[in-house]
Amino acid sequence: MQKIKSLMTRQGLKSPQENIHDLSPLENFRIPSKEELRELREQPTDPQAQQEIINSIEEVYFSNDSFDIVKYELEKFPPVLSLQELEEYRDKLKQQQAAVSKKVADLILEKQPAYVKELERVTSLQTGLQLAAVICTNGRRHLNSAKEGFTQASLGLLANQRKRQLLVGLLKSLRTIKTLQQTDVRLSEMLEEEDYPGAIQLCLECQKAASTFKHYSCISELNSKLQDTLEQIEEQLDVALSKICKNFDINHYTKVQQAYRLLGKTQTAMDQLHMHFTQAIHNTVFQVVLGYVELCAGNTDTKFQKLQYKDLCTHITSDSYIPCLADLCKALWEVMLSYYRTMEWHEKYDRDGSASSSDGSSVMGAEESNFDRSYVKKKLEHGLSRIWQDVQLKVKTYLLGTDMSNFKYDDFIFVLDISSRLMQVGEEFCGSKSEVLQESIRKQSVNYFKNYHRTRLEELRMFLENETWELCPVKSSFSILQLHEFKFMAQSRSPSVSPSKQPASEIETTITLFEQYCNGGNPFEIQANNKDDETEDVLASNGYESDEQEKSAYQEYDSDSDVPEELKRDYVDEQTGDAPVKSISRETLRSKKRSDYCLSKVNAPILTNTTLNVIRLVGKYMQMMNILKPIAFDVIHFMSQLFDYYLYAIYTFFGRNDTFESTGLGLSSSRLRTTLNRIQESLIDLEVSSDATGTLTAAEERKEKVPSPHLSHLVILTSGSTLYGLAERVVATESLVFLAEQFEFLQPHLDAVMPPAKKPFLQQFYSQTVSTANELRKPIYWIVAAKAIDYEQMLLLMANVKWDVKEIMSQHNIYVDSLLKEFEQFNRKLNEVSKRVRIPLPVSNILWEHCIRLANRTIVEGYANVKKCSNEGRALMQLDFQQFLMKLEKLTDIRPIPDKEFVETYIKAYYLTENDMERWIKEHREYSTKQLTNLVNVCLGSHINKKARQKLLAAIDDIDRPKR
Repeated sequence: MQKIKSLMTRQGLKSPQENIHDLSPLENFRIPSKEELRELREQPTDPQAQQEIINSIEEVYFSNDSFDIVKYELEKFPPVLSLQELEEYRDKLKQQQAAVSKKVADLILEKQPAYVKELERVTSLQTGLQLAAVICTNGRRHLNSAKEGFTQASLGLLANQRKRQLLVGLLKSLRTIKTLQQTDVRLSEMLEEEDYPGAIQLCLECQKAASTFKHYSCISELNSKLQDTLEQIEEQLDVALSKICKNFDINHYTKVQQAYRLLGKTQTAMDQLHMHFTQAIHNTVFQVVLGYVELCAGNTDTKFQKLQYKDLCTHITSDSYIPCLADLCKALWEVMLSYYRTMEWHEKYDRDGSASSSDGSSVMGAEESNFDRSYVKKKLEHGLSRIWQDVQLKVKTYLLGTDMSNFKYDDFIFVLDISSRLMQVGEEFCGSKSEVLQESIRKQSVNYFKNYHRTRLEELRMFLENETWELCPVKSSFSILQLHEFKFMAQSRSPSVSPSKQPASEIETTITLFEQYCNGGNPFEIQANNKDDETEDVLASNGYESDEQEKSAYQEYDSDSDVPEELKRDYVDEQTGDAPVKSISRETLRSKKRSDYCLSKVNAPILTNTTLNVIRLVGKYMQMMNILKPIAFDVIHFMSQLFDYYLYAIYTFFGRNDTFESTGLGLSSSRLRTTLNRIQESLIDLEVSSDATGTLTAAEERKEKVPSPHLSHLVILTSGSTLYGLAERVVATESLVFLAEQFEFLQPHLDAVMPPAKKPFLQQFYSQTVSTANELRKPIYWIVAAKAIDYEQMLLLMANVKWDVKEIMSQHNIYVDSLLKEFEQFNRKLNEVSKRVRIPLPVSNILWEHCIRLANRTIVEGYANVKKCSNEGRALMQLDFQQFLMKLEKLTDIRPIPDKEFVETYIKAYYLTENDMERWIKEHREYSTKQLTNLVNVCLGSHINKKARQKLLAAIDDIDRPKR
């Protein structure tokens, strides 16, 4: 490679940059002349072929000028050179050179017309410039002639005119200065008239004029005086702004806002306004509370004025607490109403201002005005929560400053009512849930309610211990909504109140308190209670709807003609307690007489004075809960304790009897037993005397409990003539059932206010406690049924019967007649009791069911005492039992007869074979071990041998072993 380069140098070849057409050191190429180019162009060539040749040129040839073409071509040579290949490659390069040259020539010829055209334009431009130079020379010459001929002659005239204008301006300035000297008096007059916008407008104009003539020495003193006047106007304007906080006046506020707008201090005015509102709240509450404290103190001692507001609230007495709270809320209402009306004014101004600005003011002024309006709107919206927070804190301090635990119920309800109304104001004012106020009310309410509830429980115990369980006569149409304590439910939107009964409620809810009292009045005005609304008419005359019913109530039941027509058609359904739509036939009415023992068919609720007091107490609790929903759970919990204690008292008085608890008849369900145990553990104080050494926790727990009540000594439950206090038992038990029904009626209301997290408690209370009221009937009436009939006498009579007879008897035994006489006597006593108290059909059915069940089990027990018995004796047992059933079915309408199969199955078991009896013993575990053993022993010798006897006794023992 170096040898070839040196050879090129010796031959004097040019560098590639100087001659790019030199393609080889062996042959020099020359640039084609114009004739040659023309020949090349004229040569017929294929454009596509030419383009392909150009495209075949390597891209490296089109790179920058520093590229060494010769070096590039030499480096491409192979190690062994071939002349033929070199010549072919050279021809190829020549073809590429020719193609490029032809392409360049074509492009030059193509652009030649444009070159000629541009050259002509340059020549034309040169000619135009020469003409312009001649015109400028002529113009300058003419201007020089005009200056010499006209300008100098007119200067004198112009100077005189200017002097005249200066003198006119001086005269105007002197007149303005004279006017400025006289504005001080006018400004004072405008301030007295409270024309703040006019005063500021005048003052600003004077300042503007004074700044214009500040070069005069007499103006400097006036300028400083105007500045002092403007500051004085701003001070008076701030005082005028503060008056808005307590008594908003549209005209007054409009003047103040216009004045601030003229000063360009709209935002400053809004900041000042919020400061004034905060100060107004503090001053208002302090003055109200201070006035009551000084009034109660009875002297003019100034020490109270130096106290903090929090300390001042502790000096409020119980008598002045409610009036002071009402005045406090009224004063705060005035402040919030002023703020509300201030916002209304700005909303209206924003609408009017935006409409007027779109008509024609400048863009800059409109943007500034929009910015001010946006700032004012945000400031007012943010101020809502701040104002309400200040109100909450002031009222909270007042509420917590006095211990309300000893307040009367009506007074405390009034406090809650005012607080609830204030929270409603807060919600309408800024959408706040008033957490601060709610928490303070909740603390006071829980504290008050615990003491109140404790006192009410003690009162309930006293009522229960003095209750003689006499019927409280009420009308058949009695409803708890007729009681004054439940009047609030008729006004509330509750599930139990028909919307048609309160058409005005929807209208009232659409009007806010601010809209209602915007033009006058106050939502916290203390209004006298309407005594007419508190009157109640729920008691019936002597327990009857009318004298005619009272007269007919004591007529003989068998005299069907004496029954009034209204009683025949208004018969109450035994399941629902409602009057059926269709009338009841005379036969149906006659058949029901033996089962439903009642004075009349009016079906008035059975309740006592104590029941009515509990219902009234529940109404008071719900009234408090309705006003203050945050303590809903505590109130409902205390309401449940009222029901728990009433239920426990009824059970303790009339249902607790250990002798009959072990009968195994399932008188008390597991749910009822669990409920009673829970009440006893959580509510009943079983300790006789307090233990001074006990822990503080134990003392607190005992404080929450109530001693177990004791039945009044006036209530006699041991007399057989009154069926062991059946009338009192019916009144007590059915009053509990009635109370449970009222709680069921109130469940939707309680569920609506119960917090979601606490709803399981309410559901459990209803499912585990309220629903068990009906279940108390069984153990309570069981005691009457167990004593009303002499079952022991029947066992003695059965023991004297000879059962191993040899012939079939056609006459039943005397113990059957004796038992039936007992039932007839029971029926007569039941009729006697029904003259005092209506005995509902479910109660009479339970009584008859208990008596029949006990009689049948006594019959089985009597049969189990038999030592010897023949097949004929077993037939006699069946005859006796069938006779008993036949006579019994005439006394009662209960079908089927309870425990009928219990007796019949036992009698028929005598005829079973060994294997069948063993299977029967295993399947019938309702019989006692004694009854099963006796059955096996009696069968011995007749159709069971001793071996089978031992086997059956072993089976009985296996059954009895788990019980032991």
